[in-house]
Amino acid sequence: MDRSGSVARREAYNGSELENGAAIMDGKSQREEGGEEEDMSVEKMFESEAVPSWQSQLTFRAFIVSFVLSVLFTFIVMKLNLTTGIIPSLNVSAGLLGFFFLKTWTKLLEKSGLLKQPFTRQENTVIQTCVVASSGIAFSGGFGSYLFGMSSVVASQSTEANNAQNIKELNLAWMIGFLFVVSFLGLFSVVPLRKIMIIDFKLIYPSGTATAHLINSFHTPKGAKLAKKQVRALGKFFSFSFLWGFFQWFFTAGDSCGFVNFPTFGLKAYENRFYFDFSATYVGVGMICPYLINVSVLLGGILSWGVMWPLIEDRKGHWYPETLSESSLHGLQGYRVFIAIALILGDGLYNFCKVFGHTLYGLYHQFKNKSVLPVARRSPSEPSLSIDDKRRTELFLKDQIPTWFAIAGYVVIAIISTVSLPHIFHQLKWYHIVVIYIVAPVLAFCNAYGAGLTDWSLASTYGKLAIFTIGAWAGASHGGVLAGLAACGVMMNIVSTASDLSQDFKTGYMTLASPRSMFVSQIIGTAMGCVISPCVFWLFYKAFHDLGQPGSQYPAPYGLVYRNMSILGVEGFSALPKNCLTLCYIFFAGAIVINAIRDAVGKKRARFVPIPMAMAIPFYLGSYFAIDMCLGSLILFVWGKVNKRKADAFAPAVASGLICGDGIWTLPQSILALAGVNPPICMKFLSRKANTRVDAFLGS
Repeated sequence: MDRSGSVARREAYNGSELENGAAIMDGKSQREEGGEEEDMSVEKMFESEAVPSWQSQLTFRAFIVSFVLSVLFTFIVMKLNLTTGIIPSLNVSAGLLGFFFLKTWTKLLEKSGLLKQPFTRQENTVIQTCVVASSGIAFSGGFGSYLFGMSSVVASQSTEANNAQNIKELNLAWMIGFLFVVSFLGLFSVVPLRKIMIIDFKLIYPSGTATAHLINSFHTPKGAKLAKKQVRALGKFFSFSFLWGFFQWFFTAGDSCGFVNFPTFGLKAYENRFYFDFSATYVGVGMICPYLINVSVLLGGILSWGVMWPLIEDRKGHWYPETLSESSLHGLQGYRVFIAIALILGDGLYNFCKVFGHTLYGLYHQFKNKSVLPVARRSPSEPSLSIDDKRRTELFLKDQIPTWFAIAGYVVIAIISTVSLPHIFHQLKWYHIVVIYIVAPVLAFCNAYGAGLTDWSLASTYGKLAIFTIGAWAGASHGGVLAGLAACGVMMNIVSTASDLSQDFKTGYMTLASPRSMFVSQIIGTAMGCVISPCVFWLFYKAFHDLGQPGSQYPAPYGLVYRNMSILGVEGFSALPKNCLTLCYIFFAGAIVINAIRDAVGKKRARFVPIPMAMAIPFYLGSYFAIDMCLGSLILFVWGKVNKRKADAFAPAVASGLICGDGIWTLPQSILALAGVNPPICMKFLSRKANTRVDAFLGS
């Protein structure tokens, strides 16, 4: 799922840097236990195992397991999408659970004498790739952002551009069709560059490399032993998290009922959205995300809900009319949304320029330094290559995907997409789409190359660029708001899948999985996601009737954020309340300055400087989830002090169990809601005065 560790990609941070460390530390602890293994080459350890052909790596059992895990992970990602938008990388969980399920499957077959093909690390890589590609559609499909922003649910929260021209009612059929025509182009766009990226330029792709280390370690004897222990830990906390979600459900028989509305720090703090909501999901997310992300989110909540919004609310009647509703964008809600947008855009612009600059400098350096490019002309047996690189290069170059196939695939899908998209969105004209598809391969390459250098994917930033350019081109009177949101989806899907596949090629390179099996598994995973993600979203959409409403269980905050970005791009700043534009300029500039300071002080000191993108999220939602995440950080910190080795090995599994259990609880919860089964109890908290009035009313 945007497996890169990019703040920009997930609108916050997907936590891959921590997982990189966890994967490496897992391997380190195994090497320490294994003695001489530390000095051995990875491929030396596997030299007794024959590498299966690329067709043999694509097994029916692998795709059965992938489908089951894809459904599980899609529920998790969708829930996170529709709550806060903070989505940690689930690569470790996908690799770990894929290993566990298929290892169990093959052991049972082996005992019964029916095992025909052993479970290999290549097959494990295929599962991980397929699952992450599938569940990643839940993010890049825009169900919590641009796609949901087209709906009347989000449009009704703004008085601007809420006419029929700029609204597209959600429907399962057209959402599936839209994803099928836009989700595959990025895969074909990057295929011709795979050798340049992996062999010639030797790009690192930290997330892909960490995933490969993890999978390689699982398939060593000691790695398999550790993996079993990790799965047991994941299972325990999965069960606890699921049962805790089930228990909480009994107390939610009404608005503002249940543990999720527990006024932990008092009613006044609760009114300003400072409380602990007992969410196992975000405690787990806090354990995966770096400390800096969690502290940045909390700092953003304190700055906004603790300082700014109370001060602006005191100016009610001067800066905005007193009669406005809480959700009106001409009132306090406008400051919340647009200042958050300013922070997001400032952070996105800075990181775009930074990563794009890294990309251009890297390309210049690669082509200038003649000692690098001849790698392309070396033979696999040349002594300057390590044992691992010789073996990996030999097999990576063995199963080539013809360039003509990639180009033909891109052209054919682009033609189909250009013809079909205007039928789905009549505001998006064929020439808009043609321009996007001409520019997209260049941007897909830049995104894939930048991710290889920095582990940052800027898919959402490229999507916002499309919002402003295509929206302004279409114009306000011709449905420019909807055209901009649709163009965002087209661009995001292309550049996102391009960097994803590049990461997969790196993982496959290091696990000796064939590029062909990586490409096919990504295709199959993407196809699964194009069906599973809309169906899961539709379940949420039908089961929770207040979905997308501020203050609800699933507020989908980025739907309104993306829609208002599109409105700004088309109609300008006329929609903003008094002094809001000035504050937006200040926070836009502030995001750039903070990022510049982070880069100027160096990595060691940068961990004390907050991240603007993470700070922006609670500006709109509040700090309740930040407190959950900080609790997760505290648990990890204390655990690390007590037993660092055990924390390094098991914290990702425990966190994944908390996230998975609470996430999968939404499936039975949705089914109960659709069946009309309501919780029996409402647990609500009142002040002493309110309680006295209620008692008096009931007594009368």
